[in-house]
Amino acid sequence: AMKQAKELNLPVFAHCEDKNMVSSGVMNEGEKAKEFGLKGISNAVEDIIIARDILLAKETRVKLHLCHCSTRDSVELIRLAKEDNIDVTAEVCPHHFVLCEEDIKEDNGNYKMNPPLRSRMDVEALKQGLHDNIIDVIATDHAPHNKDEKDCSINQAAFGIVGLETAFALGYTYLVETNVLTPMQLIEKMSTNPARVIGIDRGTLLEGSVADITIADVSTPFHIDVSTFQSKGKNTPFNGTKVKGNILSTIVGGRIVKGIVNYDKPASE
Repeated sequence: AMKQAKELNLPVFAHCEDKNMVSSGVMNEGEKAKEFGLKGISNAVEDIIIARDILLAKETRVKLHLCHCSTRDSVELIRLAKEDNIDVTAEVCPHHFVLCEEDIKEDNGNYKMNPPLRSRMDVEALKQGLHDNIIDVIATDHAPHNKDEKDCSINQAAFGIVGLETAFALGYTYLVETNVLTPMQLIEKMSTNPARVIGIDRGTLLEGSVADITIADVSTPFHIDVSTFQSKGKNTPFNGTKVKGNILSTIVGGRIVKGIVNYDKPASE
């Protein structure tokens, strides 16, 4: 596949997971899995395939993009690959740089995602990777599910989390407000870099560019409220989380889009 992609000048996007090692795992292999009596998914499940794909990308010289990285060793492997001038980019999701397994206080299906929420050490490594530009992109891995698929035990729930309507606010609150990234670096990782990775003319406000623009209020705190989501999927552990970065308007191709998320009122300080 990589050889053919190279011939066609196409990037390869890889969800790195050793299916043989996952088996019936449903959450991170750690203390919380033991507490809930659930089978865990080790970091090696991801790390082994990331290492394999990086080495194959080196051999084939294809452009490789690593999707939703979640472990500290993934960051280190990507760092080494870039130092070796291998054409590799990588992304991380907001839930992986905000939450860790310690934040799972109950056996709730909304905490089930793939890759799973990892350890606090992994979270810190991901944030450092973003800061150091080892991780190029912030993506959502948006996976909407019916309420019945998530309103159950982690063991029975479907994998997945919605992210489109919370990504910017979580990024601004947990990365910009904590000085991991500047506002412009956050925008770069959510807009400019993704466009560059897939080779499309987007992610810029230069004259003559397509007018795809998002306007956000980054000063007024508010609470994430799933009842206001435009998406039919409401499956997120962030309901009620206090954040900044409320999306006020979205412009697509120069046209103001109506029906943007409206939050009832700002959160009290």
